[in-house]
Amino acid sequence: MVAALVTGVLAAVVAGADAAGLWRAGVDTLALFGKAFNDNRYFHITWLVLPVIGLLEREGLQERARMLIGKVRAATAGRLLLVYLVLRQATSALGLTSLGGHPQMVRPLVAPMAEGAAEKDQGEISDETRFRIRGMAAATDNIGLFFGEDIFIAIGSIVLIVGFLEQAGIKVEALHVSLWAIPTAIAAFIVHGVRLWFFDRTLRSAAVKGGEA
Repeated sequence: MVAALVTGVLAAVVAGADAAGLWRAGVDTLALFGKAFNDNRYFHITWLVLPVIGLLEREGLQERARMLIGKVRAATAGRLLLVYLVLRQATSALGLTSLGGHPQMVRPLVAPMAEGAAEKDQGEISDETRFRIRGMAAATDNIGLFFGEDIFIAIGSIVLIVGFLEQAGIKVEALHVSLWAIPTAIAAFIVHGVRLWFFDRTLRSAAVKGGEA
């Protein structure tokens, strides 16, 4: 906003405006910003999620998530992230890409629950292990979204692919691109599922070595 105000005022300076003209240029620039915000205010609703999540975290959301998953006997970090991968891919394939994400799901819920599952399974975990779990939680969200959203025909990436191929002289239907995204999504799920299975084994191995040390 500061850059836009400076640009508006400088435009008046170049035109040789007096002090009153500079003041009007600043007020007009602010008025344009206010009108744009008012006309498109529904776009900014998503920003309201961030302070709500911050408030919930302050009131103990992450601790509650760890306690909840600690009561599930069969839960491990890898299995929990595998379930999240299924949900993330399935909802993204239906066009519900905003149901997950790092600020609204991974940080406040998924990562703490994965840490809680690892602590239940192996006892106290090191900071290195904790950061590895957080990294794998973020990667799971990215993979689920990236390979799931292309199945939904009305997503921007499908339009981008169709437009790019059309510029290169290749005519394809958006439906065909969407259908071909299905085997890719299945392959991505299998590959990352195997990674999560090995991730559980790696965490257990690290816990055993730490205990022996």
